[in-house]
Amino acid sequence: MKILAIDIGTTGVKTCLFELGETLRMLGSASAGYGLYTFPDGGAEQHTEEWWEAMKQSIRETVENTGISPEEIRGLSFCSQMQGLVLVDEEGNAVRNPMSYMDQRAEAEMQEGIASGFKVAGMNAHRLLKSLRITGAVSGSAKDPMWKYLWVKNHEPEAFARARWWLDVKEYLIGRLTGRFIMTEDSAFATILYDTRYGKKRWSEELCQTFGVDTRHLPPVIRTTDVAGTLREEQALELGLCPGTPVMGGGGDASLIGIGAGCVNTGDTHIYCGTSGWVSTIVEKQSVDTEAMIASIVGAQSGKYNYFAEMETAGKCLEWVKDHLALDEIGIYLEKMDITGSHEHVYASLYDYLSEVIERAEPGAGGVVFTPWLHGNRCPFEDPNAAGMFFGLTLETGKTEMIRAVVEGICYHLRWMLECQEKKVRTSEVLRFCGGGALSPVTAQILADITGRRVEVPDSPQNVGSVGAALTAAVGLGGIGSMEEIAGLIPAKYSFEPRTEFEKVYQRNYVVFKALHASNKKLFARLRGE
Repeated sequence: MKILAIDIGTTGVKTCLFELGETLRMLGSASAGYGLYTFPDGGAEQHTEEWWEAMKQSIRETVENTGISPEEIRGLSFCSQMQGLVLVDEEGNAVRNPMSYMDQRAEAEMQEGIASGFKVAGMNAHRLLKSLRITGAVSGSAKDPMWKYLWVKNHEPEAFARARWWLDVKEYLIGRLTGRFIMTEDSAFATILYDTRYGKKRWSEELCQTFGVDTRHLPPVIRTTDVAGTLREEQALELGLCPGTPVMGGGGDASLIGIGAGCVNTGDTHIYCGTSGWVSTIVEKQSVDTEAMIASIVGAQSGKYNYFAEMETAGKCLEWVKDHLALDEIGIYLEKMDITGSHEHVYASLYDYLSEVIERAEPGAGGVVFTPWLHGNRCPFEDPNAAGMFFGLTLETGKTEMIRAVVEGICYHLRWMLECQEKKVRTSEVLRFCGGGALSPVTAQILADITGRRVEVPDSPQNVGSVGAALTAAVGLGGIGSMEEIAGLIPAKYSFEPRTEFEKVYQRNYVVFKALHASNKKLFARLRGE
């Protein structure tokens, strides 16, 4: 069984062709990039045509490079960035540019909708409790899709009036491929308008009425493993594929990356370090921590949830390192390689360089602490004004210490979110580490040292989203009997034990790290003119 898995990331798409036999084997892949356009007012947008052209290019290259016949492909599936807002008309044309999950313009809508009146945990008590009762979560961030929807309604009424469907990123592409407009359960949950109570599993008219959402904009909901539709003739011709090929529902990155990392059993914890970063633990009952902004989100497995804590910029901080700290040495770590067409090459070459450089600095980075809040932060505190900083620079500090401090800062924040999860659920003693950040054995070792837990890395950790998309598609198409069988298909390739000799210095820096936001919150706001 051959399956095309399309990973729609923040700044690029990667298409992978997998063959499922006794194991899952990747036959080939191709990548293409697109833009992320940010604005001074906190806006972050993308272009649907750039998504489409990049997807078309990567699919055609993958099929051509592997030499397979399109007739051999049993299905297409997606792993995608989540919590975007794509409003389309009756024909599926976007009425405005999609708003990225990073867009934070809807602060006023969020304040009016959930942060006014008598408050509990900083939110309107009545609406908070209603949302928790119905969905098991609450929309408490200006970056959440509901507030983006209301922002368009308030600020762009002409575009809003042309909207027929409210979609997320992969749902837009599924609609363009098949002509059918749907949301998978995980995307529906991300709107915080989906009733997750036992026996319900439907859009909540009560919440839509409370927050001013038109239920006619909300599409039918399907499962990750369901067939969303089949490939239309015109679109198949553009992509070089066969009309009628099944297009699966697929899932968001938060749902499928854990699956691709082999975490399918209750209590399994995985850590992801890509553009963003997160800690996710599989639970059987919904739990929420409104203070730390952690919720149990609907994932790819029916009857299970992902207790999910997210940071906005993880690997993105390392891109910043590439552009602004290591630029004058770019010939060393990139070996004059053209990396514009492949995000995988960026990761591989950058981490090769980092692995060499970081080991020159002592653990603790000479007392320098970096905060990885380059686009605000969501968990364990919600603050769009939070910013990155290097704390503790001295005359002895060099670029090597600063680069190591960036990696350590990301790992401190991941540990912070892991410890916040422990307050409500039991996380696993062994952590599966995946994403582009897991390509570096140095980073994986630092994560083990800072968390004090064994860290396991699967094969091709940067492709686990595509692996998850392929495996869930295989379940839906009958190639795999159940989701639980997936764990046996994803063994650990590398393992890292924590080194206790560095525990003291990391603990010292970690205590300082956690205090930096509270100590500077007002100053962050002042720099933003608030």
